[in-house]
Amino acid sequence: MSFKASLLHFVVMAGAWVGVCLGFSPVAAQERAINLVGFGDSLMAGYQLAPNESYTAQLEAALKAKGVNVAITNAGVSGDTTSGGLSRIDWSVPDGTDGVILELGANDALRGIAPEQSEKNLDSMISRLKERNIPVLLVGILAPPNMGGDYAEKFNPIYKRLAEKYSTPLYPFFLDGVVTVSGMQLEDGMHPNAKGVAAMVERSLPLVEAFLGEIGSANK
Repeated sequence: MSFKASLLHFVVMAGAWVGVCLGFSPVAAQERAINLVGFGDSLMAGYQLAPNESYTAQLEAALKAKGVNVAITNAGVSGDTTSGGLSRIDWSVPDGTDGVILELGANDALRGIAPEQSEKNLDSMISRLKERNIPVLLVGILAPPNMGGDYAEKFNPIYKRLAEKYSTPLYPFFLDGVVTVSGMQLEDGMHPNAKGVAAMVERSLPLVEAFLGEIGSANK
């Protein structure tokens, strides 16, 4: 090998080594996706909607459209209560999960379950996730008017109280912008249609983005 060729080979190899040291390898690995789990009831599951119309699917699409590398698993179960959620939280949220969007309580309120029990169950779920170092974005629900003022006074503050206790972000009302707006619900007048879910995603997106930012900072 000539001196000129040897010198060129040395320069190329040295450059490659410097690039690796600085994190600029010739074949740069793609940034790992942030793995979220949407854990909840029919409002999370996408009751009577196509898979790509659910909250988790539309939220993932909205985030990816903004350049966010994220994968959101739908762990919503229609009809689930906070008791049901507590019984499956450990196996429904796999190891390697970077964050959980926790939404439960609507069916508790519809069934008139004691707010104290609902709060206890939600508290236990958040505590278990925190023990696994999995951040939580808590999503609140409001008691339906037909349950009466006394029930609402006990039920509605649950989410704010838990968010403050665990210093976790809170989206106060999952159905904000949907529940009182015509054309946003299915025929049952309770569950959002695809358009309603889109409104839910749009309104909650800023908080979810902030939540992802906190996860990214913690993982650095």
